[in-house]
Amino acid sequence: MDSKKLIIFDTTLRDGEQSPGASMTKDEKLHIAKSLERMNVDIIEAGFPIASPGDFDSVKAVATAVTESTVCGLARALDRDIDRAGEALKPAKSGRIHTFIATSPIHMERKLRMKPDEVVEQAIAAVKRASKYTDNIEFSPEDAGRSELDFLCRIIEKVIDAGATTINIPDTVGYNIPHQFGELVGNLIKNIPNSDKAVFSVHCHNDLGLAVSNSLSAVLNGARQVECTINGLGERAGNASLEEVVMTVRTRQDVFPCDTSLDTTQIVSTSRLVSTITGFPVQPNKAIVGANAFAHESGIHQDGVLKARETYEIMRAEDVGWSENRMVLGKHSGRNAFRSRLTELGMDFESDEDLNRAFIAFKDLADKKHEIFDEDLFALVADDDAHLEEKFKLVSLRVCSDTNKVPDADLVLSIDGEEKSSNAGGGGPVDAAFQAIEVLAKSNTKLQLYSVNSITSGTDAQGEVTVRLDKEGRIVNGHGADTDIVIASVKAYLNALNKIHFTMDRQHPQHGQV
Repeated sequence: MDSKKLIIFDTTLRDGEQSPGASMTKDEKLHIAKSLERMNVDIIEAGFPIASPGDFDSVKAVATAVTESTVCGLARALDRDIDRAGEALKPAKSGRIHTFIATSPIHMERKLRMKPDEVVEQAIAAVKRASKYTDNIEFSPEDAGRSELDFLCRIIEKVIDAGATTINIPDTVGYNIPHQFGELVGNLIKNIPNSDKAVFSVHCHNDLGLAVSNSLSAVLNGARQVECTINGLGERAGNASLEEVVMTVRTRQDVFPCDTSLDTTQIVSTSRLVSTITGFPVQPNKAIVGANAFAHESGIHQDGVLKARETYEIMRAEDVGWSENRMVLGKHSGRNAFRSRLTELGMDFESDEDLNRAFIAFKDLADKKHEIFDEDLFALVADDDAHLEEKFKLVSLRVCSDTNKVPDADLVLSIDGEEKSSNAGGGGPVDAAFQAIEVLAKSNTKLQLYSVNSITSGTDAQGEVTVRLDKEGRIVNGHGADTDIVIASVKAYLNALNKIHFTMDRQHPQHGQV
């Protein structure tokens, strides 16, 4: 192990996807995986293959497409889980199986209903079974942050002897605080006789807002892998934010004895990609990737930055992918300039057909909007669902919103290729449009979230809409963007309906037996 190398293990596609409403299609996972690969992420945890056929296919697809990063699949300490992960990872140039079992007293007693000795034996058996498929095996004692030190030392020593090469210490419920968690990791490395035979890793949740701090404390105490997600995405309050971990270590080399090998200029583009695909917007004051992260309004700050950037900026905006030249294209721009700028932003096309379709959409947008910003391009590509079948497709929409009158919408949809029309009223033009859709779709879904964000400034800015629908416990996000916010809303709603109809159902990895 290179003690000066900090390994970055990205779990956006697995733990990040467990955020309610963040479920991704296979093509969306592939798009994010390729962006992570461009960033030089060391390990990409692509999913939980046993969770569903769709998740198995996604992990297999990522394992096939990614060649520069290690691709990892998650498995409980069960034979069928490990076999499924091994099968999904067969195409990988470099693959890893990550297996886990709970070790805290409350989890062993209440969830597993197993004795400590049984947990140890099952963990050993799982690592040995994983070794049939790969010699790159990671083991996690789930809820390690609330586990007993002596038991952790015992089980970790045994699994290292069995073949585990990475030991991940999860703060599964975000219970720990930095000095406590750092001491735990340091004590494990110090007290386990064969600890030098494995890389120690951490996986921290953000329930108390301490995931990044806990992770960094562990690094200072000997951990050399951090498990994190883009934008801190994850279930409940999320995970440690990749961009914050990486840039803290990079910026404070006077404190940290190690560094990552990431291309940090890819951070902003990957953050935007994940945000648009999942429908989880990044708040403006988010560290590193928020719109205000490098903005200065105070006169004192502005004066200082103009005189010497270092007075108020501890890192360069360019180093994480922000660009001063944000307006790059207009309606007179050609196809090559369009492709070139998207490539610079980390967005590639699989075929000329994909490029042509995106270029046509760009020209349509340029007719509506004089200035095209990078943010518009991200939204344009994210809004391109060429690989998603369309049961429902918008043909035309007319909405009327008048003072002292109930707003109403006249809608024409193509449903399985047949045009049908409807009319409905509502509390506003968007509500009326949604009601008109439901007259035809009869989807029996519940609207859980309706979110609107302005992609850029100005009254001609595109509106980016996220719609979250729940159908019998299945939650999906729909995305739509347009200069007309009502049309953007309808696009998002139809996008969600199409996902419900045509994407593989995915069971939440922590729900029941699979």
